[in-house]
Amino acid sequence: MNYADNILGTIGSTPLVKLNKITREVDALVLAKVETFNPGNSIKDRMAVKMVEDAEAGGLLKPGGTIIEGTSGNTGMGLALVAIVKGYKLICVINDKQSKEKIDILRAVGAEVIVCPTSVEPDDPRSYYSVAKRLSEETPDSWYVNQYDNPSNSLAHYEQTGPELWRQTDGKITHFVVGVGTGGTISGVGKYLKEQNPDIKIWGIDTYGSVFKKYHETGVFDENEIYPYITEGIGEDLLPENVDFSIIDGFTKVTDKDAAVYTRKLAKEEGIFVGGSAGAAIKGVLQLKEHFKPDDVVVVLFHDSGSRYIGKMFNDDWMRERGFLDEEVTKAEDLVRNDQELITVQTEELVYHAIERMRKYNISQIPVKDASGFVGVIDETSLFRAYVENKDVANKPVKEIMRPPLPVIDRTTPVDKVSKLINKDNSAILINFGNDNYHIITKHDIIRAIH
Repeated sequence: MNYADNILGTIGSTPLVKLNKITREVDALVLAKVETFNPGNSIKDRMAVKMVEDAEAGGLLKPGGTIIEGTSGNTGMGLALVAIVKGYKLICVINDKQSKEKIDILRAVGAEVIVCPTSVEPDDPRSYYSVAKRLSEETPDSWYVNQYDNPSNSLAHYEQTGPELWRQTDGKITHFVVGVGTGGTISGVGKYLKEQNPDIKIWGIDTYGSVFKKYHETGVFDENEIYPYITEGIGEDLLPENVDFSIIDGFTKVTDKDAAVYTRKLAKEEGIFVGGSAGAAIKGVLQLKEHFKPDDVVVVLFHDSGSRYIGKMFNDDWMRERGFLDEEVTKAEDLVRNDQELITVQTEELVYHAIERMRKYNISQIPVKDASGFVGVIDETSLFRAYVENKDVANKPVKEIMRPPLPVIDRTTPVDKVSKLINKDNSAILINFGNDNYHIITKHDIIRAIH
């Protein structure tokens, strides 16, 4: 009989798959290392086991103890599998940029999940780095994994992933392309491959908002490079000890939009359902195509599963909201979101009713109606002017401070004409869809349509 003693025995030996359609512009053999075949659906299973076993051997983690880690989700899942099999508790600290699916999955496998804000400095006490470290200091019998600086992270890939790739390509691999986050994969795999053949090129995929590419090229840690981005699992606002820049031959940056778009392309053109870092990685391969020759064997690594991003890049509304869908926008109706509801106020309602709705729906203007139809608009400008003149304006009827009504256009009005109608006198425009069905277009809607 052929079976594993437990789920951890199924980690590794993931397939290498030839890419065909999405890489037709690349004059080389491009192979994808699809790490979704691991039981936790990501490459992080490999180093999760290695880090725990090394901690056990070193006396850092004792039976019945608590594992604590800051994670973008995938390492947490790998650690959860190890914790279940070995009888540990697990606390995962995650930032609010990560998908809801990742958080739900972690809780489903028994992890305690603490969510922290993304847009804070790494050393801020609210950051997921700081919270994880603090919890490890406060929790009895706990062990802080610290995948960013834990040498067992890169060692797992030096001992496992690198040799796998060498065997699977029969030693013919010429380029390895992978997204860089903690740095464990690129450094471990890269070290092993370069020991076998120093001519193998190691390329890292970075994202805009991350410091890796510029630091690698200049040695300068530029804080101006750091800003919020959407792509999960790659890029950093710090320099993890696991990133061995001496092994990496170069970086290329991929935009959030391209990462999302090419993730969807992988699913539709190759039948490979993977996460956003994979989309970034394959777009990086296309950006690097001039570096490849016909006889080259390029291996690109896909970190995790698309099932963790159903509510993100695989959701049309999410893509559309961020301007990631390349939809043709020519008419006024193309600017209207499917979930957009027209919020109105009546002439006889009090101003504070309008203010409440503006707060509730996070909008800056509300069309005003009476029995005959639209008769005005109340917006931030009219509210501000009225408040300057009378501090008790909130208790006055809306009709006393409303401005002239917004222009009403047909749904087929060209976008060029729509944009010209929005000016200092008109903060928005109403679209008539017929049957008393109206929608509003604002400056934000036009800007959102810019790709």
